[in-house]
Amino acid sequence: MSRARGELEVRNLERVPTGREEIALRAARTALITAFAVMVGLLSGCGAARPSNYYQLTVPSDAGAVEKANAVPVTLLLGQLTTSHLYREDRIVYGNGAERLGTYEYQRWAEPPTEMIQEVLLRELRSSGRYRAVHYRRSNMKGDFALRGNLYDFKEVDGGQMSARVTLELEMRDLKNGATVWTHYYTHDEPAGGNDVPALVTALDKNVQRGVKEVVESLDQYFASHPVK
Repeated sequence: MSRARGELEVRNLERVPTGREEIALRAARTALITAFAVMVGLLSGCGAARPSNYYQLTVPSDAGAVEKANAVPVTLLLGQLTTSHLYREDRIVYGNGAERLGTYEYQRWAEPPTEMIQEVLLRELRSSGRYRAVHYRRSNMKGDFALRGNLYDFKEVDGGQMSARVTLELEMRDLKNGATVWTHYYTHDEPAGGNDVPALVTALDKNVQRGVKEVVESLDQYFASHPVK
């Protein structure tokens, strides 16, 4: 009698889990492994965040600018460039086809493109020594002519070879009568020397410098043919 009871107790201790119990054990094991994997992923992500790279355009120095003897006796006021929201932010833009645009996540400008181009133009006009004064346009600033414009393109163009497209249009108004007396349209695709973002930035910078110099020369021609007394 006691022997039979002992065999029964041994059989109870060695009982194999039922089908439902086996499924529950597997589910619990899978949930534990998944939770552990998620925790490891989060910890790894926190310690390996990808850094962003920032770029800027070359800004001419106007420290040594000296007003020339034949300088035009006017004060130019430079207004902001209007543009789409893409160029009012700091991400570098690329074109993907004729109509689709995208932005790089970790490749950015130090300042919005419109502000950088405005600074390049201001410094170039000042350093030319061709005008009595050149300032940003402010509410309390007095001047003779006001420059303003629109930036249409400032992006990578991929047409087999990476290139940098800059398209902008500027106009100048006579503040005495409000008439638009000068306009200039510029667009150019500058080939990049490589297929990476630094090469693109170099091409965009070169393109902006070229465009700004063209604008300054066009303004010189206007005032040469329309003398200010």
